[in-house]
Amino acid sequence: MQPGVIRAYTQAELKSVLSTLKDIGKNEPAVAELLASEEPLKDFIAYALTLSPYLRDAAVADEGLLTLAMSGGLETTLGRLVEDARTCWKPNDDGAVPSEAEVMTRLRVAKRRLSFIAALADLARIFTARDTTRWLSDMADASLAAAIDHLLLANHHSGKLKLTNLEAPSEGSGLLVLGMGKLGAQELNYSSDIDAVVFFEPTAGIVPDPLDALETFGRMMRRLIRIMQERTADGYVFRTDLRLRPDPGSTPLAIPVEAALTYYEGRGQNWERAAYIKARPVAGDIKAGENFLRELTPFVFRKYLDYAAIADIHSIKRQIHAHKGHGAIAVKGHNVKLGRGGIREIEFFAQTQQLIAGGRMAPLRVRSTQQALSALTEAKWIDAETRDSLTDAYWFLREVEHRIQMVRDEQTHILPDTETELKRIAFMLGFADTKAFSEQLESVLRLVERKYSALFEQETKLSGESGNLVFTGQKDDPDTLKTLARLGFERPEDMSRVIRTWHNGRYRATQSVEARERLTELTPDLLKAFGESKRADEALLRFDNFLSGLPAGIQLFSLLGNNPALLSLLVTIMSSAPRLAEIIAARPHVFDGMLDPGLMTDIPTRDYLSQRMDGFVSPARHYEDILDRLRIFAAEQRFLIGVRLLTGAISGEVAARAFTHLADLVIEASLNAVLAEMDVAHGKYPGGRVAVMGMGKLGSFELTAGSDVDLILLYDYDDAVEESDGAKPLDAVRYFTRVTQRLISALSAPTAEGVLYEVDMRLRPSGNKGPVATRISTFEKYQREEAWTWEHLALSRARLICGDPSLMADAKGIIASVLSQKRDVAKIAADVQDMRNLIGKEKPPANIWDFKLIPGGLVDLEFIAQYLTLVAPSRGLPPHVAGESTSDVLKRVASGTMESQAYDECMAAMHLFTELSQIIRLCIDSDFEPKEAPAGLNDLVCRAGDCPDIGTLEGEVKRLSKTVRKAFTSVVGGKD
Repeated sequence: MQPGVIRAYTQAELKSVLSTLKDIGKNEPAVAELLASEEPLKDFIAYALTLSPYLRDAAVADEGLLTLAMSGGLETTLGRLVEDARTCWKPNDDGAVPSEAEVMTRLRVAKRRLSFIAALADLARIFTARDTTRWLSDMADASLAAAIDHLLLANHHSGKLKLTNLEAPSEGSGLLVLGMGKLGAQELNYSSDIDAVVFFEPTAGIVPDPLDALETFGRMMRRLIRIMQERTADGYVFRTDLRLRPDPGSTPLAIPVEAALTYYEGRGQNWERAAYIKARPVAGDIKAGENFLRELTPFVFRKYLDYAAIADIHSIKRQIHAHKGHGAIAVKGHNVKLGRGGIREIEFFAQTQQLIAGGRMAPLRVRSTQQALSALTEAKWIDAETRDSLTDAYWFLREVEHRIQMVRDEQTHILPDTETELKRIAFMLGFADTKAFSEQLESVLRLVERKYSALFEQETKLSGESGNLVFTGQKDDPDTLKTLARLGFERPEDMSRVIRTWHNGRYRATQSVEARERLTELTPDLLKAFGESKRADEALLRFDNFLSGLPAGIQLFSLLGNNPALLSLLVTIMSSAPRLAEIIAARPHVFDGMLDPGLMTDIPTRDYLSQRMDGFVSPARHYEDILDRLRIFAAEQRFLIGVRLLTGAISGEVAARAFTHLADLVIEASLNAVLAEMDVAHGKYPGGRVAVMGMGKLGSFELTAGSDVDLILLYDYDDAVEESDGAKPLDAVRYFTRVTQRLISALSAPTAEGVLYEVDMRLRPSGNKGPVATRISTFEKYQREEAWTWEHLALSRARLICGDPSLMADAKGIIASVLSQKRDVAKIAADVQDMRNLIGKEKPPANIWDFKLIPGGLVDLEFIAQYLTLVAPSRGLPPHVAGESTSDVLKRVASGTMESQAYDECMAAMHLFTELSQIIRLCIDSDFEPKEAPAGLNDLVCRAGDCPDIGTLEGEVKRLSKTVRKAFTSVVGGKD
């Protein structure tokens, strides 16, 4: 505050306040002593009470208040006041239970004193707005908790309830009070209403007759409101609003938990989802409140990105503007909460992004606005500059709001519209005049409005730049055809007819008015993006095919409309990757992950994928829900790994490892879910151990986007035990066979959310003729005594994925032992030659682009690596290492057995064939034929092969495959 300026401005009021302080000093020696001194504190208190009539009245009404404010440690005093409120329901020293009137008085006194002291600390800049909001929120928590405890105890004594612990009435009561809005976020205004919702759990058993629960708790809530907000000689505690409960116009003040969950699951609105971001148990049965919020998490934070919620939230903001008439930024009369550039825009900025991505990114599920902005920055949704500027703006506006409310303790957010009263606010904020304050406020409001508009308000740019784009009526608009041709479409009439089909609502995705409106807004940018691709017509027709199969369009159109950068990616997919286009057509929500700002910079490592899977799957409580969430997660992450590969953000080798890490995690989570289900149905098998072994490309970290998974399930158990210990016991063979069958079903059963993986178990001992689950002793005996050469070749790529650690260690030891045996090199070489010849005869390559099967292709490279692994003990080569890729094995054992040039060429071939195979398997399900391939796929293949055109790439493939074939002949000793 500026003392000289305030003195001139408030001379008459200042004299009155000093007179008042002298009167107070007659009964408060500390005040009289202060007035007789020349301490700065005297001037500060005088100016504070002058600028705030409310603080002046409070000092007069509460004898000793000023003395309390000046004595003792500030935090200690406020903490004691909060504790006084929290315990006001407890019996006195003489054992007498306080009456409701006594509880009301003690709460009002504690609240008034805390508000007064916090205001002085705020005005003196001892507190920031953060401190003030926290102390006010602590007082609200304590007051609600005390009032609830008092009401529970009173109803117990009157026989309406039967509590289990009179020392802690709320404990186990099943009555839960959630603080909403700023109370939930611990950000209360100085004169704030508090928003709360109240639910009860009938099964808690504190109501003797459950049929009386609604009436009993309803009556309690009416008394709660009276305790909290009725004005008495001591004032009020907090105005209390319970209208955020489900359907408040037709529901009681307290609602059964089950009814509330049913409502939110079936009828909950986006604004209610936003409200529950900040929800926090503040009173009553805190543990029950936390459980309720956990149950509600899937409603608030959806499994899928609900991007249409942005438009819904923004429409709420527009309604606020329309209702309140805040169409421009001003200072006098401006609403700093609801007006443009105000507090609500910062809150909406954070909350909408939390709603969009909180289901996938658990760190975004925070309550306070400042925490939300920080979490969004950590998640790379916003940059640090945006976080810092909006955080500073938020707390500045909160300080302005506090000063407005401190004047007369009114629940208002509107700045005065007179110069005189505006000066009062400016002085309370420490500004020398209203001009300096106005300039600062306008700067903050405009900054907030800019940030908010950038998030919510996408402009339609193309219509003004490129000409007409009209698709109404039955005939083509001539200017629109010119625009389409200018954009790069070769058959503008055909394209116009296709687009009219969209706008006529002939597809399910465009049947709703809202979907067509979004698509209309999106069309100019969409056409511009398609026009920039090499074959615009083909890309547009593929998008049309994609659109025709969508069950609904509003989500996708909203997503693309709010994220124009995704359009170019969509065009790339439509022009080059039909397989990905089919995936998003069948399950559009896989596209959600494209909103992650770190997508192209974060490498999908095992830790990265594990963290995201845990956050997404953890809310699931039931077996089928766990599997559904795994299917959604796996589909989305496969798609996102593919997008990184498609855009060149990662290489084919990195993609192979990422696809494999994803499979590992999903298989492990599925196995854990299956074992938990088996435990419920059949109990545990004493001494039982289970482990899953990955074979083939899964074992060697070389999966592609379309790979199935080769698995072997191993088990062991205590021989002395005959059956499992559950309600429906099973013997060992049936028990572990059931585990395996359930695991296969969990991974490969087709559901509404798709299939996790096709499972191949033919590599188990005895193949399809043997049991689906293999005991570890049987596995060891088979590998040592019965396995064929091809099975030992396959074993060289085996890798233990998940399961019991001790069984995994046992299996690793067996594999290492089997592969360390010295063998007949000539026999192994002959067997490998025979197998390669058999493959060439039974599975001839489709063409030169069949990188797996062509002579000198991936099969030859894999055989070289596997052959050298088997003969390594006999030839003194480095021993087998589990979990190596084919490239890793070649680096370890082939460099010493091949000429350096041949080795280099083989490694180059391995790299090229891996890159090309990964891209092709990602984009199409069929064989690659350049003349028939989608427009953009040839470009992607040439980029992956680092060749200028398809002819040059074909020559490179032929050259390298010849080298590999020669190397195979040389190493294995076979013939072409």
